[in-house]
Amino acid sequence: MSIQKIAQLAGVSVATVSRVLNNSDTVKAKNRERVLQAIKEANYQPNLLARQLRTARSYMVLVMVSNIANPFCAEVVKGIEEQAEKNGYRILLCNSGSDIERSRSGLSLLSGKMVDGIITMDAFTRLPELAALIGDAPWVQCAEYADAGAVSCVGINDVDASQHVVSRLADGGRQRIALINHDLSYKYARLRERGYKSVLHLRDLAYQAVEYASDLSAAAGMTAMSKLLATEPRPDAVFAVSDTLAAGALRAIEKAGLRVPEDIAVVGFDGTELSEMVSLTTIEQPSRDIGRKAVDLLLNKIDNPDAPTERVMMNWRFISRAST
Repeated sequence: MSIQKIAQLAGVSVATVSRVLNNSDTVKAKNRERVLQAIKEANYQPNLLARQLRTARSYMVLVMVSNIANPFCAEVVKGIEEQAEKNGYRILLCNSGSDIERSRSGLSLLSGKMVDGIITMDAFTRLPELAALIGDAPWVQCAEYADAGAVSCVGINDVDASQHVVSRLADGGRQRIALINHDLSYKYARLRERGYKSVLHLRDLAYQAVEYASDLSAAAGMTAMSKLLATEPRPDAVFAVSDTLAAGALRAIEKAGLRVPEDIAVVGFDGTELSEMVSLTTIEQPSRDIGRKAVDLLLNKIDNPDAPTERVMMNWRFISRAST
């Protein structure tokens, strides 16, 4: 509802509503009461409306997520929402599905001044397309770290994290370490694969096998793991680039009558609640902190449009559980 609607409900001018919201003493008592009653009936927040009038801001942030069903993305969004609300902002969530037309529809809110900035969690390869649509509006890329370009971003060092996983598996005597990856249009997928392959090269491990899951679901992880099990020799360890894929791999191994970790060790990525439920060794990302930091970067850009691009690298943690 707009200030115009409040004025209509109260039967006064927009200017009168504005003066009431700004506590002007030039408003007649009768008109003030009518405006306040209309605001109450509409369940509106006078302070927020007044602030919008003073600053010409919406105090809304658009958050575009490629797949809200991904537990990691959901946790990041929780962090975004917590930090936004702490700073007097609300979020509008768009589940883009990595579809440019859905993204275009969501981004129309920018041109309509309905949002003050945008946080994206989308494939790195789509950034040029998004940049053309977003223009010079305040923008932060979240959980897909960009080491170049004009977009501020926050994420982790995916190469280091994946190198640590594969090194730990090799240190444990695993000789045939496979990777279950996802869409290489995402930079994290390319970086985690780079880390995987670099350790195989450094350790002089001849075995290398990569299966690409169709999406980040347990079902896709199960399918990918089944393909790996059908090869000879089969892997004695599997590193999956998400906990959901790793959970599917665990199920496929169980169905094949094999034991984890005796026959095949399994490691996931993200550190979601799912990993704890299935006792999965994983790389824990500070998901909510990533979301909070993205909001801080965005608000700084909103307040200081000429502020330089910032790239923030967060810490990650290796959690060892029963799957290794």
